[in-house]
Amino acid sequence: MNTLSYKTVSANKATVNKEWVIIDADGMILGRLASVVASMLRGKHKTNFTPHVDCGDNVIVINAEKINLSGAKWSDKIYIRHTGFPGGQRFTTAEAMLKKKPISLIEHAVKGMLPKNRLGSELYRNLHVYPGSVHPHEAQKPKKIEL
Repeated sequence: MNTLSYKTVSANKATVNKEWVIIDADGMILGRLASVVASMLRGKHKTNFTPHVDCGDNVIVINAEKINLSGAKWSDKIYIRHTGFPGGQRFTTAEAMLKKKPISLIEHAVKGMLPKNRLGSELYRNLHVYPGSVHPHEAQKPKKIEL
């Protein structure tokens, strides 16, 4: 006798419905924005979330240069990279990174919140960040999300 009134739905690439959403980063705190974006990229807000499938949405983030950091993080937060050569470790503050390439702040924060495997790389390709309010994805008719 089957007493379950529900069935577990396991999504796959064919049954997933991906949407386009747009988020305005104007005046938002970096970490709070990045956690919401990473969750939407992963698809955790959907009822048919499956951990091993790309069931998240395509996310467009606009106004990346108007992002905020709390406290003294503009000068204290340091991003580290390496050139690949001996002694090639380079340090950059968040303030300098915002002036040079404002989209990299959001991209770096979101990428750190995604899985560190092939699925995470695939999910990261669904993120589109733009410094201004214009973006080339009008044809996809993105829905505006208020945070």
